[in-house]
Formats: sequence, structure tokens, C-alpha cells
Amino acid sequence: MIFAGVDVGSLSAEAVLMENDKLLASYIITVKPNPVTSATLVMEEVLKLTGLKQSDIAYCVSTGYGRERIPFSQHDVSEISCHGKGAFWANNNVRTIIDVGGQDSKLIRIDENGDLDDFMMNDKCAAGTGRFLEGIAKTFGIHVSELGPLALNGKNSVPISSICTVYTQFDVMGLLADGRSREDIALGVADSLAIRLNRMVTQIKIKDELCCTGGVAKNAAVVKSIEKVTGKKVTSLGDTDPQIIGALGAAIYAKERYLKENAAK
Repeated sequence: MIFAGVDVGSLSAEAVLMENDKLLASYIITVKPNPVTSATLVMEEVLKLTGLKQSDIAYCVSTGYGRERIPFSQHDVSEISCHGKGAFWANNNVRTIIDVGGQDSKLIRIDENGDLDDFMMNDKCAAGTGRFLEGIAKTFGIHVSELGPLALNGKNSVPISSICTVYTQFDVMGLLADGRSREDIALGVADSLAIRLNRMVTQIKIKDELCCTGGVAKNAAVVKSIEKVTGKKVTSLGDTDPQIIGALGAAIYAKERYLKENAAK
């Protein structure tokens, strides 16, 4: 039986197909202006990978900012619960998740069943989000995926004090003009983001093990900085792409909802 999850965020959209408890396929696209268009396109792409049709899906759950508007979804669940559920599926030792999305960041704590225990969200300051990194990458004239490898080559982290993305971009231009290396500035940016995330960590007690999800989790320099400021090792999610965790959790909820609704008939 096929279950689907779709996650429409502010920068990217992800879709996941599962056959019972097995991950069949996933796909990621850059979001379009309309969340319905994003969800439709990413679902079409993941179906192409498997040769399945929309009618083959027994149940679909949507999550993310556009979750309530997805016409082919039978139910929607918050991205906080979905990231918890998806991370627990990828590694059932995980109890705390740092999810850094395009527009916000979250600290999520789950119990021994993968269900939500507590959480904290920062959606007021872009300096702790993926959009912050995207803005800095633009200032360097590189793709955001190149920022992590650049930072890993940094030797002396340059302190970044601005709390606003736009001001930080001006600061970065000034540092470049002063002759500071792009590598050291990129390392300072990674450290700056981790320090902002750690402010949430100090308010909600972390339970081992800690993992990172979302697109920013692919930035190895940020993950390394998180380990440095929290004093905790970030555990691996194995072969599971950290960026699809929200959609993966939605697909798991799809199976749970399907079983619950059909058991009641």
C-alpha cells in the first residue's frame, strides 16, 4: 500500500512515497510562488521516479507552510510533528531535533515513541534560518550549497555580530573589502547561526541523541558549529536525506491516519 507525504516550505518543497514502512522515493524542488503549484509539481516528479500514479496513493498528508491548501492531501499535520516523526523513523535513538528551515528554526524534543514532547520555534529572526545563509551566499556570488565546503576551509572564524540578515550582508562586504578571506568569513557565518540556535537549546533541555534536519543540515560547517556551541555530537540519520524529513514524517502520518480511519469503519 502506497502512502505519500508532501512538505511545502518557504524555499523548497519535498515529496516522499512509502510502501508501508519502506521509503520508495523522494524528490525536492525549489518552491514556486503558489504552494499548490509547488506541491503538484514535486508530487508529479516523485511519481515519475516510481512509475506510480496519483490514484495508486492510498493516503496523503501535507505539511509545511502551504499544507492546508494542498488539494490532493487528505489531512495536514504541523511540520514540527512531522520532523519529529521522520527523524525517529530514520534513527529511533533520536530524541532532540534541530530543524533549520528557510524561514524559521525549531528545536523539537520527542519521546521514546517518536511523538512530540516539547518544542520551541524562532520565526522572528531570519539570522537563524536558511534564508540567512542564502543571503550570505548571494553576497559571495556562489550557490548556498557551496557555503559549507567554503567554511570548512576556514582557519580563523570571523565574528559576525549583526542580528539582521541585510546588515550581515553589508558587514560581509566590508570584511571582504578589508581583506578577510571568504573561507574565514563563511566559518564565522556558520558559527553565528549556531550561536543563535543555541539560544533555543538553553531554554529547552536537550535529550540525547541530537540530530539536525532541513536543508541547512546539509551544511557540514553549520553542523560542526552546532556541535561546538552545544557540546553535543550531532547524530547521523544514515542514508536518509535530512531535507526530506518533514515529508517523510508526513508520509508516516499518512499511514497512521489511513489505518485509524479504516479501523473505525
